[in-house]
Amino acid sequence: MPGAAPGMPGAAPGMPGAAPARRVTYAGPMTSPQLPHLPMDGVERVLCVVAHPDDMEYGASAAVAAWTAAGVEVRYLLLTHGEAGISTVDPAVTGPMRAREQQAACAVVGVSGLTVLDHPDGVLEPGLELRRSIAAEIRRRRPQLVLTMNWAEEAPWGLNQADHRAAGLSCLDAIRDADNPWVFRDLMDDGLAPWKVGALLVGGHPDPTHGVDVTGEPLRRGIASLEAHAEYLAALPWHPVPSEFIPGMTAQGGAVLGVEHAMLFRRYEL
Repeated sequence: MPGAAPGMPGAAPGMPGAAPARRVTYAGPMTSPQLPHLPMDGVERVLCVVAHPDDMEYGASAAVAAWTAAGVEVRYLLLTHGEAGISTVDPAVTGPMRAREQQAACAVVGVSGLTVLDHPDGVLEPGLELRRSIAAEIRRRRPQLVLTMNWAEEAPWGLNQADHRAAGLSCLDAIRDADNPWVFRDLMDDGLAPWKVGALLVGGHPDPTHGVDVTGEPLRRGIASLEAHAEYLAALPWHPVPSEFIPGMTAQGGAVLGVEHAMLFRRYEL
């Protein structure tokens, strides 16, 4: 993961592409919530679209654990294998290893399915090829809710990473493409009929609108899902301990939701 990930209000200290470490604080006591809980009425299927293995594990996977525990089907779409993520290891070795670790991370939080595409890590471009890949998966999985990454140049933790921006922006456009029968017409030939997504969630957004309570078991499973990337994290000696920095981050989110721990997102009705 160069940079930060969905739902994450701050990057890990020393993370490439991040600003100097700083603590994001939210005003208001836990007894006076400032944001509402994310509405999940009518949501049976969620598709999470991110750039790399581990992008979901920096907090957002705790929200996924809460959803799957409630019976929601959650699937991940990764646009790359993250093969460029370790500067000292050949991409031919890193890519398969990271995909295996992502599968293990998915199992921890109850993800129903993982799709890893072969777009090149580090050089994602928000163009038609990426949009078509995402639109096809949306039509195939037919989610009511899609979660993706902040596509702005700046994020709460500093300058955003290039692949994250490309993934988020392409996902936004692909949601519209998936509902338009005259865009990517060949998808119809593959039996992929248009599908309208009900709402979009953006993680790592500087102006969140809703939160997900991850207190207790969801948080524990979220932490364990990041720890499942053991070989990758071992190659990053500067990386903070998941069991230390993730609870600190979710506690900040909890303060604005009126709970002990929460993940925050911006929700767009579609």
